[in-house]
Amino acid sequence: MSPPSSTSRAARWRWPAAAAAAVFGVATIVAGGRVLFGGPAAREEAGAYLGFVVTFNFGAGFAYVAAAAGLALRKGWSKWLAAAIAGGTVLVFAAFGVHVLTGGAFERRTVAALAFRSVFWIAFAAAGKRMLETGSPPKACG
Repeated sequence: MSPPSSTSRAARWRWPAAAAAAVFGVATIVAGGRVLFGGPAAREEAGAYLGFVVTFNFGAGFAYVAAAAGLALRKGWSKWLAAAIAGGTVLVFAAFGVHVLTGGAFERRTVAALAFRSVFWIAFAAAGKRMLETGSPPKACG
């Protein structure tokens, strides 16, 4: 018996990666929605948040779920969506960095959250092509 190819090993990660991205997306939508729509108490609890960061993350959460669904369904566009999410997140992180470097108020947890999001989506986009290569097309229903 020959060992599994790197392509088949990567394909096995498709479902866990899609599930992680979907859970991450739903959590992002809930967290961002709480700050944006939860009223004064929710905004006070969030601390020194930046509206553009929370708004971007909230909208990106829907893209996270779409990218997860695309990967799970082996849609080629999912790797491009993941790359767009990664790029957008890095740009927001850079804008956040400018805000911090110019003396703007911020929460330390935002630094960690943006770093994690950037790394996650860069890795997801980079691995997307390999995870989509399963060696066989999806089966038709019926």
